Amino acid sequence: MPDRSAMWRRGSRLFAAFVTAALLFLLPHLLSFSQQELLVFLAINVLIVTSYRLLTLTGEWSLAHVVLMGVGGYASALFSKSFGVPVAISILFGAASAGAVAFILSFPLFRMKGFYFLIGSFAAGEVIRLIWKRFTDPFGGATGIKRIPGLPELDLGFVNVDFYSPVHYYYLMLVVVALSVLILHLIERSRIGLTFHAIHWQDRLAQSVGVDAFRYRMLAFVIASTFAGLGGALYAHYLSTVNPNQFDVEQMVYVVIWTIVGGTSRLYGPILGVVALTIVDEVVLRALGMDQIRPLLYGAILIATILFLPKGLESLVIRFVERPATGPDRAMKEVARGDTRAAAPPQ
Repeated sequence: MPDRSAMWRRGSRLFAAFVTAALLFLLPHLLSFSQQELLVFLAINVLIVTSYRLLTLTGEWSLAHVVLMGVGGYASALFSKSFGVPVAISILFGAASAGAVAFILSFPLFRMKGFYFLIGSFAAGEVIRLIWKRFTDPFGGATGIKRIPGLPELDLGFVNVDFYSPVHYYYLMLVVVALSVLILHLIERSRIGLTFHAIHWQDRLAQSVGVDAFRYRMLAFVIASTFAGLGGALYAHYLSTVNPNQFDVEQMVYVVIWTIVGGTSRLYGPILGVVALTIVDEVVLRALGMDQIRPLLYGAILIATILFLPKGLESLVIRFVERPATGPDRAMKEVARGDTRAAAPPQ
């Protein structure tokens, strides 16, 4: 006989997914123009934090992720503006450029681990930003690149899609983010993703059975950077401008805070973090006219999260929404997620 509880959970998840999709589709029509633009930036930030999480699965945290997002934005801007490449193709080239830069950086950076990798990635990112600032040709110097062409209008017959409209661009971002999150989910659930988890928790043991930790860390870094570059390219073509200050360390710190506050054990963890803090930041602070205390508030939220929710906001969802399995079912689920610590028998 089929497991009725399993069928009920599957049906509930499908219903929740349908309701979420409907709400995301209707949401921009309930908001003002400025709030619609906020949705576009929020969708881009979701892509950035979910791609960043892929790197954290290997146990490494980078401070160059936002700069690699900028690499995608700069590369796409140059391809489309200077070389006349169609915008849609230049966006893909921008994403590929970010992945290529990450591949090159992997060789010096992954000679380090932990704190040293963190500092090394920060130094590498600052070098790239200084190059953008130093060379006016082709990067535009401190003012960056302006008048970047946007995506052309699409005439579908029944509707004219103008990507300068925040609503239409939001729908584009919704599709891109959904596909990207699906790909990241499939990677995590694959053998490659399980190897990322193994390297995180037991890197020496993984290497002892033939796993090349360097190559897998490099792979995670390149994939995460490629999706960050995709977000940067879409960001640049929406704003029609890109400059070094958009990708400074302050923005990177916000990405790290979004990820920590949301949690990293589930794919939706960083999404919870960026959505919750965006609501606090843009709705509460802006409504009260207190934008200047944003760093102070973020610092307080980070400290409170570490003290009272060390596993992030996702731990609340796990506790109150997900039904924890017991016995063999729990062990099998933890193995499927790559958490061998929970699945292993007590010593």
